[in-house]
Amino acid sequence: MVKPYLRRENFLSYSLVFLLSLVGLAACSQTTSLSQTSLGTNPIKIGVSVSLSGDFSADGKALQQGYQLWQDSVNQRGGLLGRKVQFDFITDNSTKDQVTANYTKMITINHDDLVMGPFSSFLTVPASVVANRYKYALLEGAGTAPSVFEQHFTNLFSVSLPATSYLKSFVYYLLSLPQNIRPKSIAYVTNDDFFAQPQVDAARALLERGGIRTALYDLYPADTTTNYNPMVTKVINSHADVVMIGSVGPLDSIPYIKAFKQQHYNPSAIVATAGPDQGNQFTDPIGGVQTAEGVFVPNGGWFPTVQNYQNNQFVKAYIAKYGGTSDAIAQDAAEAYSAVQVLEQAVTKIGSVDNAKLIQELHSDTFNTLQGPVKFADDGQNNVAVAFLFQWQTGHRVVVYPSSSAEKNPEFPKPSWP
Repeated sequence: MVKPYLRRENFLSYSLVFLLSLVGLAACSQTTSLSQTSLGTNPIKIGVSVSLSGDFSADGKALQQGYQLWQDSVNQRGGLLGRKVQFDFITDNSTKDQVTANYTKMITINHDDLVMGPFSSFLTVPASVVANRYKYALLEGAGTAPSVFEQHFTNLFSVSLPATSYLKSFVYYLLSLPQNIRPKSIAYVTNDDFFAQPQVDAARALLERGGIRTALYDLYPADTTTNYNPMVTKVINSHADVVMIGSVGPLDSIPYIKAFKQQHYNPSAIVATAGPDQGNQFTDPIGGVQTAEGVFVPNGGWFPTVQNYQNNQFVKAYIAKYGGTSDAIAQDAAEAYSAVQVLEQAVTKIGSVDNAKLIQELHSDTFNTLQGPVKFADDGQNNVAVAFLFQWQTGHRVVVYPSSSAEKNPEFPKPSWP
């Protein structure tokens, strides 16, 4: 006999409640499981403004390639903190205003976990302002001019050699020469550019302190594009033993080389801050690699055969993905890859993508990159980076200084023009 308080309708009601509670518990458990799964597979998003059009399009593409190579590598290894990495690339047309808009969007609308730097000091400055406003760490490899560090932001970190140190390798080489062959005078001619001029000015100060006289210092407008004759004439008339050109690329280094050759002015050494590092874009217009023989160019911490952290893997991966030879790998790609190498080490160390913790960690440790060791000063400069000096010899650009990394001895004085 069924007891009065367990009438059939009550029994069914209680049974239904019990079953529903079991379903609820299962649903809750499933929701929790799905939430955990979603958290585990949700990618770490990293925002970057890239110059795929405008003045910096070639460099911007190379920078993006470096970031993408690291993304492939880290994801093949299981991701960062067990999560896949996904870059949020937004194009900026090489303009400051668009960079400002891009980083604001990446942080406030896209809610990217982290951000990395764009190409050039020109664009790194506005990017760092936005990152500082929202207390995001900004790791970068392509912004090394003094203007980047003058802000003294504590969230800015540049893994590459500071611009003011680029020509130190050339300075140290000249000052290492015996007195009987050391040059007595130098002509300095530089583009009024935020990256080139600081290199020349820093080198000039060191060389004058070392006893080498300034025969000429000439500053020309950054928008000069065609008429280099006035500057060329001044340099030739200075009769300087050495010429240092603060150029920003092939366009404003080629006119000097061509004119010096045509007018039979053959100084003991010629060094240009940019241009001779651009392969056949430099050598073809001046008359081939024979004309380039003996021309120096500085470089900031990387070349394809350098025996630095993970460099062999980087070079192999680059060629496998993009083709070509190791000589064709742009410095920009190496700079970007170095920046995310540091990011990976720091995030792994703290076990988090929390930007406050990340900033603290970046100020605390020394990191390894394919550009060499990285240790950040208070203003974000890498104060342990090493400069390399390259020279065109027998059709190739080779490392000649410091001697510990040199592939060949420097040619000095420069051979006569062919």
